Formats: sequence, structure tokens, C-alpha cells
Amino acid sequence: MLRLSRLSVRFADRVVVDDVDLAVGPGEAVGLIGGSGSGKTLTALGVLGLLPATAHATGSITVDGAELCGAPERRLRRVRGSRVGFIGQDALAALNPLATVGRHLRIPLRGHRGLSRREAAQECAHLLDRVGLPAETATAYPAQLSGGQRQRVAIALAAAGRPGLLIADEPTSALDPLTQAGVLGLLRDLPPADGGARPALLLISHDLAVVSQVCTRLAVMHAGRLVEEGDTAEVIAAPRHPYTRALVASARALAA
Repeated sequence: MLRLSRLSVRFADRVVVDDVDLAVGPGEAVGLIGGSGSGKTLTALGVLGLLPATAHATGSITVDGAELCGAPERRLRRVRGSRVGFIGQDALAALNPLATVGRHLRIPLRGHRGLSRREAAQECAHLLDRVGLPAETATAYPAQLSGGQRQRVAIALAAAGRPGLLIADEPTSALDPLTQAGVLGLLRDLPPADGGARPALLLISHDLAVVSQVCTRLAVMHAGRLVEEGDTAEVIAAPRHPYTRALVASARALAA
């Protein structure tokens, strides 16, 4: 599905992501955890070819065997949405305030999947149902929805093109605990597309508790490097790297 091999990201002479190796298999949920500035988001943006203009990625990024590192923009546009979907942390900022939910969803439904107007309307209602929202949500504007509803719309939008991989970057950081639990439950039990497999998930977070609820495998990032990786339960039970031990100790202290 997704494989990063010796991925590095530089800003001028400064290395901010250094020699990262990471894989996400079909249907797998992998957590990428680390503090602010550790390189998590830049890693995700590198996959999507959305790094800032001053940044440069080297190494290998493959999705279903196709090399994306250094690929032309035309090829990357065919991947975004149709093969890799993205869910950000601030759905209100990501959604066009002048467009209804239905209009947002129709763009990938018609553009990526080539559905007719009638088919797109039917699929729009189906997508909203999959994320626990009524069909009438299609007529609403983002500002008319709660934070949790907007995040569910963002998940539906990311899934609309039926990608094999979803990348979720801090998708619950702006939500209250109750709403966060609902969104995490949805990510944990992502429904498969009709006749297809459940999409793989790369969940990026600074919160160990969030990742442990959703992901079976965990990768820890610190100062631009992957410092530990393994089964989520095993990493939490017996962390090897000092930074991972500090994360686990902090999470336990907060839970106490």
C-alpha cells in the first residue's frame, strides 16, 4: 500500500525529516506519534506531494508500487483523493465556507469516479450515512455544523474517491472529549466501500491515548527521525527509546 524508504525532507541546508522508513499495509491502521515539530505532518505532506515550495524531499515514496517522490504534479493529482485521501485537524478551515456539504462531496464523486449528477446525489447520501450523518446534511454549509459534524464530513470527503489509504493528521485535536470519542470510533471502524476493502489508515497524533484506541501498530517520531516502531500494545508495555518512555509515562500520569 504505502511504503516510505529513506525519506528525508530538507529546508535549504536543514534536515527536518531524516531517513524515515515506514510501511502501511492494505487495511492496516498505523499510528505516527510525536511532539510538535517532530516531522509528522511534513512526512504526510511528502506522501501527498504538498510540501512547501522551499522544501525538498529525497528517498522513495510508493503507493501501490508507484513511485511518487519527485513525481510531476499531474501524476500526483491523480493520486490525491482517488488513491490517498487526507483528513486534517481543522475541518472548518479545510472546507469552503461558501459551498454546501453536498457540493464538496460531488467534486470527487464526479471528478474521480465519473458519476452522473443523479448517481453523485445518491452516493452523497450514502457517504453521509456511512459517517453517521443524515442525508439533509448535504444542504448545510460548514458554519452551520458542529465541530464533530464537520470532522465527519471531512472523513466522508476523504473517502469519497474510494482511496486505498487515508491519512488523518491530528483529526481530533480541536474536538471536545465526547466528540473526539465518536470520531475515533469512526476511524477505528472505517466502513469499506461497497464491494471493496476497508481503507488503510495512517493516523498522525501527538496523543498516545488517541493512537492506542485506533491503531494496531505504532511508529514514534522524534527530532525528524523514527526512533521506535512496533505493535502498539507492546510498545506501550515496554518502550525502548527514552522519548517513547517519556510519552508513555506522561500518558499514564494524565490517566491517573
